[in-house]
Amino acid sequence: MTSESEKTQTPIIFAPETYQYDKFTLSEEDLEKDPIEQFTKWFNEAKDDPKETLPEAITFSSAELPSGKVSSRVLLFKELDPRGFVIYSNWGTSNKAHDIKTNPNAAVNFFWKDLHRQVRVEGFTEFVNRETSERYFKTRPRGSKIGAWASEQSQIIKNRDELEERKVLNEKRWEGVEDVPCPPYWGGLRVVPLEIEFWQGRPNRLHDRFVYKRKSENDSWEVFRLAP
Repeated sequence: MTSESEKTQTPIIFAPETYQYDKFTLSEEDLEKDPIEQFTKWFNEAKDDPKETLPEAITFSSAELPSGKVSSRVLLFKELDPRGFVIYSNWGTSNKAHDIKTNPNAAVNFFWKDLHRQVRVEGFTEFVNRETSERYFKTRPRGSKIGAWASEQSQIIKNRDELEERKVLNEKRWEGVEDVPCPPYWGGLRVVPLEIEFWQGRPNRLHDRFVYKRKSENDSWEVFRLAP
């Protein structure tokens, strides 16, 4: 219910509806049978678009139980395999680590502004094996490897100096070590999709939306068109 004070408030920010989505269409005939193949097709087109400067940027959303509190953050999607979408992060101290421990369900959202497209992914999470995490960690710049050891992600710190001191300590710790090892709390998390929606912006907000759904990872996919 709207309060009396809300009825008289003037918005601090008002964004008029001026942006129109008018580049492409999406029909059922355009879709691949497998949503992973459809995603691969769209992601490659986003990578090839010079205006999509960070196509791998995602919004990763998780929820803590039993409170139901939802949190989101922007991460970088790193790998796609037949089982799902993989991200890498700190799973020891981060807020998302706490969420996943209490609730394995998560959601991922891609948005490609220039192509007027977004992809929504919902499913359950699982950790990749240690070998896979270490393989990816080896590809990171040395500074990022040191940073993974230096930062107790999401924990309160006094100031920037504390963080810099931890970085210096870890630089000394791994001085002379060519291959900095992967921290035990750091690694990959896979979102195994149970629902993947492909959204193509259209004029007048009458967008094209198709969702692939399955009840479990062993079920076949069904495709539905959704009203915008």
